[in-house]
Amino acid sequence: MPDITVTDAEKRRAEDQLLDVREDFEVAAGMIPGAIHIPMGELNSRLAEIDQFRPVIVVCRSGNRSSRVAAALTAAGFAADNMAGGMSAWQRAGLPVG
Repeated sequence: MPDITVTDAEKRRAEDQLLDVREDFEVAAGMIPGAIHIPMGELNSRLAEIDQFRPVIVVCRSGNRSSRVAAALTAAGFAADNMAGGMSAWQRAGLPVG
């Protein structure tokens, strides 16, 4: 399961789904516009909210949780990539936050 850069995620976000798996308190500080927010602990019960026929880019704070979620989604039949560096890297790159 590959990691992609924040630059690649920015280029792909119009077509692909961005899945933010951070906790509510983390998302309160801002998230990528258009991202779906499902905390990692709720993923199994909310899997139906993700379109299985569109690629998924998984995001967390640093890339650790999202890496595990992307691997689990891939095992469940999704096309999922991890955004390396997470929101920390996204914000350092000056990319949009809503």
